[in-house]
Amino acid sequence: MLKFIIKRIAVAIPTLWAIITLVFFLVRLAPGSPFSGERALSPEALAALMHQYRLDLPLYQQYFLYLGDLIHGNLGTSMKYLGQSINQLLFPDNVGGFWVTLRLTIYTMSLAIPLGIVSGCYAGLRKDSWFDRLVVSGNIVLTAIPTMVTGPLAVLLFAVVLGILPAGTWGDGGFRHLFMPVAVLTSAYIPTIAVITRGSIIDVLNSNYIRTARAKGLPTSIILFRHAIRPTLLPVISVLGPMIAGVLVGAVVTEQIFTLPGLGVLTTNAATNRDYNMIMAITILGSTLTIVFNILVDICYSLLDPKITR
Repeated sequence: MLKFIIKRIAVAIPTLWAIITLVFFLVRLAPGSPFSGERALSPEALAALMHQYRLDLPLYQQYFLYLGDLIHGNLGTSMKYLGQSINQLLFPDNVGGFWVTLRLTIYTMSLAIPLGIVSGCYAGLRKDSWFDRLVVSGNIVLTAIPTMVTGPLAVLLFAVVLGILPAGTWGDGGFRHLFMPVAVLTSAYIPTIAVITRGSIIDVLNSNYIRTARAKGLPTSIILFRHAIRPTLLPVISVLGPMIAGVLVGAVVTEQIFTLPGLGVLTTNAATNRDYNMIMAITILGSTLTIVFNILVDICYSLLDPKITR
């Protein structure tokens, strides 16, 4: 197992370096600059800012200086929030940034994963029943409707029509402020998990070793929990890693709709203002989380099926 993990980490490091290198040069070679806004700066002010952020140096020197800072854990300073450390913006001491998005992700996946697996298993066990058809049709409908639609609809229903929940903002981070964003994100991920679980358990139950277990007269509960559940979870686990990482760095629309001070606001501002350092930081964070969760998925895979590590 340890050898398997080391091999995965050895592959992950050059992968992350390649992503950092590619994004670094792409954002700097794109037209425009962080300081080409509506109000033109004087040549002296522009030169001072370019020197402050090392943008007056050759591109290769900027690259190696950035890698040197990155190795020491320094993500640089923001070009949108002038003078503010990106480390502090992403990971503030108080509420905001990554901590808001992390909390939102924990609540969302804590609901989506068990509900999706349970409903998918039940639908697979009751194939062609009304519940099975509900799961399949629900996946089609909810997958087709993006959060940019379900979010405003939730605000209209719960905040405007019923008036029982606030329309947005983080507030105290309590139930009333988190219910709608968590519900919107959960409804987006439950159908995917449920349908994958449903298809997996149907395939497993039709396999030869399950037929053999049934021929021996084993009870359905023993067949399900002792022989079927582990292979059923393999395809589900394979999507959970990228899914969790995607929620952590990709809940931009949901956070914008409900005005949450998470990574969504920072990502939007970085993109619209060409904040090179913030774009790099969010890319590195997202890539690192994706790689880490994929490694965790591989570890879970190997625990469920030891043949994978051979």
